[in-house]
Amino acid sequence: QLQLVESGGGLVQPGGSLRLSCSASGFSLERYAIGWFRQAPGEEREGVGCLSDSGGHTNYRDSVRGRFTISKDNAKNTAYLQMNSLRPGDTAKYFCAAGPLCAIVVADTREYDYWGQGTQVTVSS
Repeated sequence: QLQLVESGGGLVQPGGSLRLSCSASGFSLERYAIGWFRQAPGEEREGVGCLSDSGGHTNYRDSVRGRFTISKDNAKNTAYLQMNSLRPGDTAKYFCAAGPLCAIVVADTREYDYWGQGTQVTVSS
């Protein structure tokens, strides 16, 4: 079965850190770019950041640049989103996606081939 599964979400205080994992099964992440997206209640899904298939290029939305880092471990077939200095505004359900290109602005979810089901991140004191 071809799928992505996110994990690592939870409740964290402002200023804290979380690392989200995105594990692939049925295909190799080595050949894919990784995108991380989030969606807060009542809001549109938005791109957080992406990593090219080679790992040599990243792109982040302005509000998370310098705080969030995307990486990929091909041996573990897993991608990560390290989130530091978390803010209440980062509260959302986070999704990972795998596709041919690193893109954080997508007009159609089909621009990525695979999507996970999401993991909830809540930043609150």
